[in-house]
Amino acid sequence: MNPSDRKLPAGFADAAELEEFMTRPSPELIADLSRVDGDIMVLGVGGKMGPTLARLAKRAAPGKRVIGVARFSDPSLGDVLQGQGVECIACDLLDREALGRLPNAEAGVRNIVFMAGHKFGAADNASLTWMMNVGVPMMVADTFRNARIVSFSTACVYPFVPVDGPGASEATPANPPSGDYANSCVGRERMFEYGSHKYGTPGRSVRLSYAIDTRYGVLHDVATAVLGGATLDLTMGHADVIWQGDANEQSLRLLAHCTTPATPINITGPEHTSIRWLAEEFGRRLGRKPKFSGTEAASAWLEDTTASQRLLGKPRVPIDAMIDWVADWVSRGKPSLGKPTHFSTRDGKY
Repeated sequence: MNPSDRKLPAGFADAAELEEFMTRPSPELIADLSRVDGDIMVLGVGGKMGPTLARLAKRAAPGKRVIGVARFSDPSLGDVLQGQGVECIACDLLDREALGRLPNAEAGVRNIVFMAGHKFGAADNASLTWMMNVGVPMMVADTFRNARIVSFSTACVYPFVPVDGPGASEATPANPPSGDYANSCVGRERMFEYGSHKYGTPGRSVRLSYAIDTRYGVLHDVATAVLGGATLDLTMGHADVIWQGDANEQSLRLLAHCTTPATPINITGPEHTSIRWLAEEFGRRLGRKPKFSGTEAASAWLEDTTASQRLLGKPRVPIDAMIDWVADWVSRGKPSLGKPTHFSTRDGKY
């Protein structure tokens, strides 16, 4: 059965139900992970997407070890993941010696998902930003040269493109407008490319644009603003979004579709979404009139997903379902992760 044929829920009672849905593997993911040899290790598992990605991998490939690596400054996350079958190792990825002690290909770990990075606060701590986004990838590419590496990147590596066009494709040169974050993300990709060229490491760079679930993301930010009567700045008037479950699934499937040398691939929803339209849709569902300031710019960070759709198919969850779910979630006062996206930023400074 095609995953797009499966019935979508009307909403989610709580976070447990939400995460159970996001971590249900499709037949396509199960098939792709069965094709790759070795176990899976997720570096930087402690972020917004990492815990559900690791759980999804374990549910899709129960016979493989799935190892989650992070600092685990909150030990409860490790306890939760352990309970879901994910082995947890506490490690500071900035420590080269600690990185070298992690399980590698000789120990059966032949698949690395790299999710670590530094974004918010990047403008105030440029040296840490460049070390996390460039120095750590350099060490990872060297340490895990004998594994496949799927690394998370961002649409911010692209220049702004016209909002009425198809978006930036993988052939568009990586040339971000400005800012330490965006430019260091280009550096992250270059380090994995260098390792792939030097060692023959298969890989992919996931140029992800705004994964969301009901607790965070562009839709949550817009819905919360509409519900609370806040004014939305429309200058960055368009964004690409994808359901977190779909983003995790497509990224994991790339382990079976790595290239040598490593190459980028755009992962996001199939349409470019107007922030004004989003606000009006939330206003209709929430019984509020949106407030706006500014005028939509003619360009934005937008991606062409022709290549990923050809390889992996369209994401399972359409934008209308995401809007319904987020509207329901925020209207009931359900928990937020408290991590705004700052999607309106145009100067690359976070």
